[in-house]
Amino acid sequence: MYQTKLSLSCKTPKYRQIIQAIINDIERGILKVDDQLPSINELSEEHLLARDTVERAYRELKEKGHIVSVHGKGYFVAANEQKKLKILLVFNKLSSYKKIIYYAFLKGLGDKATVDLHIHHYDAHLFKEIINKSLGKYNYYVIMPHFFQHADKGEYMPTIKRIPKEELVILDKDLPELEGKYLAVYQEFKKDIFKALESTVDLLAKYRKLVLIFPFGEHYPVEIMQGFRLFCNCYNKDFAILENTFNETPSPGTAYLVVEETDLADLIKKCRGMNLKLGEDVGIISFNETTSKELLDITVVTTDFEVMGYMAATLLLEKKQAKVKNPFQVIRRGSL
Repeated sequence: MYQTKLSLSCKTPKYRQIIQAIINDIERGILKVDDQLPSINELSEEHLLARDTVERAYRELKEKGHIVSVHGKGYFVAANEQKKLKILLVFNKLSSYKKIIYYAFLKGLGDKATVDLHIHHYDAHLFKEIINKSLGKYNYYVIMPHFFQHADKGEYMPTIKRIPKEELVILDKDLPELEGKYLAVYQEFKKDIFKALESTVDLLAKYRKLVLIFPFGEHYPVEIMQGFRLFCNCYNKDFAILENTFNETPSPGTAYLVVEETDLADLIKKCRGMNLKLGEDVGIISFNETTSKELLDITVVTTDFEVMGYMAATLLLEKKQAKVKNPFQVIRRGSL
């Protein structure tokens, strides 16, 4: 008769120990297709566990496709075709960049998994609702932890901590305060922006002032502002941070770092109307690469969204619990 190996002295909840022990034995070949598991009563008696604890573990194993129940006979290891990974993917929003990550993630997974996509719209309460309804139903939970700028960490960190570390994948923004080993493919916004601006210091030398156009109500990472301020202070640059370009009149000797594409379009239009030449009179750096920015000869700071999605899928399939910083680069063009 199969016996589970549990480390009952550790802090991991007992039902999770049962789940992980059975999954590990299936993966190692100790448990094979159609092998029968101990009954709920047998397992609870063997390890002096509450019956509800074992029942919860078996229920989650069944929901994830690892085991099946046969009425009147008990629980058995499921056939291979029933064990395709189930993944919950929770984005903060669905933009053109997020779509690149999404499709790269699906490509990296191939036919080894099915993916359900949910959007939490920066709302910690909606995020909590999504996770609470989904816990135990998926093999992996892939989340983007971007929330409202005013959100307190106490509104979303407890929810994230409920996800078992071996099932958690963090995308785009890491959470250093989250303890334990988990998979993360992330940007380091503060350092990335600082290093990006530092790499263009030769081009920025001709501008006496730098202006960051940062839409405060659009939920962009505040670390962008921090990296910008750090660079300006380190290199003694006069600077300003504006919410949008609505009341801004471009002036010669100013370089702009623009987050939102509507502000980029407005700034280019104003410069053209004032006969200011980009790259000479006024400098522009935009966030995130697009075909239109390439055609307009706009300098960009950007991460590789395709690499982010594909790498997350690859590491997930390899069962890695590593933290990987996603590539970030500056593409120099005529606008600076």
